[in-house]
Amino acid sequence: MKRNPRAAFVAFLSVQLLLSIGSAQAGPAPGQAGIASAHPLATQAGYEMLAAGGNAFDAAIAVSAVLGVVEPYSSGLGGGAFWLLHLADEQRDVFVDAREVAPGAATPDMYLDADGVPVPGASFNGPLAAGIPGQAAGLAHLAEHYGRLPLAQLFAPAIRIAEEGFPVHRRLLLGLGFRRKTADRWPAFGAVYYPDGEIPEIGDTLRQPDLARTLRRLVSQGIGDFYTGELARLLVEGNRAGGGIWSLEDFAAYRVIEREPIGFFYRGVRIISAPLPSSGGIVIANTLNILDGYELDAVDSVTRKHLIIEAMRRAYRDRAEFLADGDFVDVPVARLLDKTYAAGQRTSIRIDRATPSDMLADIEPATGEGAHTTHFSVLDADGNRVAGTMTINSWYGSAFMAPGTGLLLNNEMDDFAVKPKVPNSFDLIGSVANAVAPGKRPLSSMSPTFLESGRGIAILGTPGGSRIISMVLLASLEWMRGGSAEEMVSLRRYHHQYLPDELSYETGALTDEEVAALEARGHNVRESRRPFGNMNVVTWDFGSGKVETATDPRAKIEGRVY
Repeated sequence: MKRNPRAAFVAFLSVQLLLSIGSAQAGPAPGQAGIASAHPLATQAGYEMLAAGGNAFDAAIAVSAVLGVVEPYSSGLGGGAFWLLHLADEQRDVFVDAREVAPGAATPDMYLDADGVPVPGASFNGPLAAGIPGQAAGLAHLAEHYGRLPLAQLFAPAIRIAEEGFPVHRRLLLGLGFRRKTADRWPAFGAVYYPDGEIPEIGDTLRQPDLARTLRRLVSQGIGDFYTGELARLLVEGNRAGGGIWSLEDFAAYRVIEREPIGFFYRGVRIISAPLPSSGGIVIANTLNILDGYELDAVDSVTRKHLIIEAMRRAYRDRAEFLADGDFVDVPVARLLDKTYAAGQRTSIRIDRATPSDMLADIEPATGEGAHTTHFSVLDADGNRVAGTMTINSWYGSAFMAPGTGLLLNNEMDDFAVKPKVPNSFDLIGSVANAVAPGKRPLSSMSPTFLESGRGIAILGTPGGSRIISMVLLASLEWMRGGSAEEMVSLRRYHHQYLPDELSYETGALTDEEVAALEARGHNVRESRRPFGNMNVVTWDFGSGKVETATDPRAKIEGRVY
């Protein structure tokens, strides 16, 4: 592998200038484009599409495709995605659900041994852990219904980077260190990411020729080839040869679903976020509805955090009891979004004391999204916007690559409840509502979100597992207080998800005095060893017309090098 330590840094510098494009839309429009993603090469690809006459949806396709190349540990065509869209000319919001689904041969007990005990790693490693991928279908859906540019042009940056390579960065290496032993079991994965059996070094050039050929094939044959053609055959045969249960019928049956986003108001701000099978929008709405009964800016910092934590606790508790794929389970969405219901929850909150989670109700919490996910935000000059969150679940998904395809398969089956009250790989416990079933979509925490007020708009989201929801919540509250895009992504974060009954926080999120005060109120406080998330935000200020983009500085904290 050739070393090229400066190439991506040069690429990073080349995309810092926002494009200024005249607006053809009547009424408010930014006149500028803004893109924030987890990698500068993906951001650059999005700007290339805008410069070529594409819109925000074209940019979203190009960004998504490149992220699947340069962040293979987080997303890719072997996984799934949610894209939240705003169509400026129609003043309409659309949620595109390209979440993975359970194979037709899946059963609730498929990861249990003869004694009903979960088999270690069965829902996490290898082809049996993979759901039917949806991202490819989702990209085709975006291109067909919302984009302007041909797929060949949209995929060109991803193909180029896969063929020519890109500099290895530290986060990529962290995942490879985690997956080293697993890779020995799956040769196609190891051949790409462990050349000569060794983990590459920072600055080495990583090339993915099989993935480039797959992308070229989808351009020439159409993305239908992924689901009903030769590529589908390769994926299914590779999966089954490794011990999986995929079928050609599973692929032919896959469908992208357009859903109505969750929309609600909090103190004059309209929030638009993800509906089921994401829990994000409902949990954020539930939390803010509870908080609507308090004047958060009128209380001291400890009381403010205490109230937010107590609201989180109750909203995550409801997530645990009620939420799952609404196409399979009757979920009381209207009740969970009702302000009267939130007022009832508020009556159990004490200002001076934490509520132990075991005092709320004995229920079985639901699982959440894997921490190794990616998010990007896009705004074009006409006011169209996209918040896109994509995942293959854990580090490098299932660590299984279907031979000859270059595609890493997800391990989203681990987001189902393998067995009630048995923790998954992220220490989250599963409920019956989120049990495995053929064709079912596992519950997610991915929360692509828009904020709208008289001040302007914000486009945001983040990876981070079950913490995604609380991170988007805290960033939203920061924006409502007047925070900038940079302040939203830089904000130190804390989190409570009902169970385990603990308040976790990043270094710097709480002062020593706040920790002591919260512990005195009965909170079980734990400092996290790692930072939370990798948020990407675009904001547009109506008054000044200024568009700002911000990428999470935690990329630097984690030692990421491009």
